[in-house]
Amino acid sequence: MRVQDIYNNLPTLETERLRLRKVRSTDLQAMNAYGGDAEVSKFVTWERHQSLQDTEAFLNFVLGRYEKGEIAPWAIEYKPNSEMIGTIDFVNWKPASRVAEIGYVLHRDYWGKGLMTEAVKRVIQFGFEQMNLVRIEAVCLPENVGSYRVMEKAGLQYEGTLRKARVIKGRNRDIKMYAIIR
Repeated sequence: MRVQDIYNNLPTLETERLRLRKVRSTDLQAMNAYGGDAEVSKFVTWERHQSLQDTEAFLNFVLGRYEKGEIAPWAIEYKPNSEMIGTIDFVNWKPASRVAEIGYVLHRDYWGKGLMTEAVKRVIQFGFEQMNLVRIEAVCLPENVGSYRVMEKAGLQYEGTLRKARVIKGRNRDIKMYAIIR
């Protein structure tokens, strides 16, 4: 299995309340709404979007990755209102090892409703069934309680804290490692 086998034509995935689909240029305002929220960006690896141009640059980066068949996120669309409310993707995939890492972000208005757990479970299913993965990982900062609770509810198990393992916003940070095995 190669990265291009999946990402040259990223499929749409469905859950009860969500549609995971390609990001579209029309998602600009919705993406800016959460990308520019200091509370949402507090625990992620990227800096808060300071302007609509920051969001547009990221959106264009994603669209370019689709064109090249490279790893890129699914937009998380909330079916009841057809709004794009976040993204989820395999931020890192090692096809030879059959291991991938999930990353995600969600608009604050949708926190605490089980939506991200629903999305993570669906992406895990896709990874095991369509990408032939054996191990799926996810990481978060130790203080990001909401994120590691999502991981636990989705069936990932805590494996430990990797000390000063990732540079996040300019400094080495500890990260909690979670994983699920097929």
